[in-house]
Amino acid sequence: MKSKLTITIDSELVPAAKRYARSKGVSLSAVIEQALREATEKNEPPFMEYWRERFAMSRKAPPEPGTDPRYDYLARKYLK
Repeated sequence: MKSKLTITIDSELVPAAKRYARSKGVSLSAVIEQALREATEKNEPPFMEYWRERFAMSRKAPPEPGTDPRYDYLARKYLK
């Protein structure tokens, strides 16, 4: 079942969006619906999980508690 939705977008974007939809042979509503489907169906990891892997400490063991104040702070903030 479809639901009506009111959105607000930049007035300069409307003509370009309508031209794009027309060039694809679909309605503007269909273009927006597809974009929202794609945006909500992505299976991306949560922000911290994504970056935790990127900033791994090169497989080194973390410093001993109390020896690196910056690590201690970040560990308390993000690893709990």
